[in-house]
Amino acid sequence: MRIVILGGGPGGYEAALVAADHGVDVTVVSEEGLGGNTVLWDCVPSKALVVSSEARDWVGRAREHGVRWTGRTEIDASAHVDLGAVMDRIAALAGDQSADIGKKVERAGVRIVEGRGRLTGPRSLAVAHPDGTTSELTADVILLSTGSRPRLLDYAVPDGERVFTSRELFSLRELPRRLIVVGSGATGAEYASAFARFGCEVHLVSSRQQILPSEDPDAAAVIEDAFERRGMTIHRGCRAVDAARDADGVRVKVWQRSDDAEWWLEGSHVLWCVGQVPESEGLGLAEAGVEVADDGTIPVDGVSRTNIPTIYAAGDVTGGIMLASVAAMQGRNAMWHALGDAVAPLRTETISACVFTDPEVATVGMTAAQAEHAQVPVRTETLPLSGNPRAKMADITDGFVKVLAMRGSGTVLGGSVVAARASDLIHPLSVAVQNRLTVSQVAHAFSIYPSLSGSVQETARLLMSPDAP
Repeated sequence: MRIVILGGGPGGYEAALVAADHGVDVTVVSEEGLGGNTVLWDCVPSKALVVSSEARDWVGRAREHGVRWTGRTEIDASAHVDLGAVMDRIAALAGDQSADIGKKVERAGVRIVEGRGRLTGPRSLAVAHPDGTTSELTADVILLSTGSRPRLLDYAVPDGERVFTSRELFSLRELPRRLIVVGSGATGAEYASAFARFGCEVHLVSSRQQILPSEDPDAAAVIEDAFERRGMTIHRGCRAVDAARDADGVRVKVWQRSDDAEWWLEGSHVLWCVGQVPESEGLGLAEAGVEVADDGTIPVDGVSRTNIPTIYAAGDVTGGIMLASVAAMQGRNAMWHALGDAVAPLRTETISACVFTDPEVATVGMTAAQAEHAQVPVRTETLPLSGNPRAKMADITDGFVKVLAMRGSGTVLGGSVVAARASDLIHPLSVAVQNRLTVSQVAHAFSIYPSLSGSVQETARLLMSPDAP
């Protein structure tokens, strides 16, 4: 069997590894390095930026922990950030990760072809290579995993100097004097958090009254409070409707819903985080007979198959939950199904996700609002981290662990963690949701003392009590 995969991101390269394990002929067509947008422009770079901002935080607070620098009597809390060095490190990390993925895929026996692929039929495609040549490939199965790109607005075309999307942001060499971030979803909140920690003046434009509209409202409230204590200005209920720039700065016109008024917000730079659009144009979908939704996404079934039996799709190009982990699982499922293995449809209720703000917000499974809407009887327990001994050692004052369990059986249906390293702390709850474990089973598993994960165990234990809400 011959398999061709368009796109080298998580959906593509993880699918390639599964197919290679089955001993079939696999080719990955990638327009840029392996890892795709996730590794080169999105997840890896953005989280590396967050880590650098975290380092600046620790330098500023080192004296509080008894750390002194020889020859200095005072540590400047506004430690200088060399953004050029930060961006160079990020580029090196992204390049190294992409190279590592490429080597891993090649060692598995996968053929990597550089270029842009276009379907010419249900089992064939043409590849345009960087040197201007083209080649033809045929396959028994084709997987489309071309990802997504930042949404662009007509009046906000990025220039890589003062106007950015997340794609161009890493060309910055100096910290913005006054950064306007438009969009308060996960991406906007993460970048706003990082630059605020760098010491920049940040203005976050949110079309909703509360930022992070897709997250637990209690979690979003904690993040808002943390942002404003850092000096960030949040413009709530405001929608950007126009923008302009000159040699010295930028202006964003915002419309405020509450009083139906428009006004201009001035800054030195602006970062637009207004969503992602699927990379489905120019793929020859019509020629191959693949159905495409009005928004450009490619509909798939539970095993990532399109309406054409020989063509599958995975990741952001399918819409839905745009996460690297989801893309990877969709890609694996596609290959397992195409190669005849038993595969269960993707259970969206088991997907865990994290917003890498300060503190982080990690979630899995059902929320309290979803349970109420579905009329599912649940018990909920929330435990603040302020009493956790490990949190006290690390000066963690914000955050909590929340667990939702089914009334009667105690089955864990969902949970959220707001804390430093919440992306790690959510895992026991993710395991519980995936395997339908009870709060009793989570509570009886050992946790380390002292540790932040101990709060996950304790929250589950509290839900064992007959007096739990």
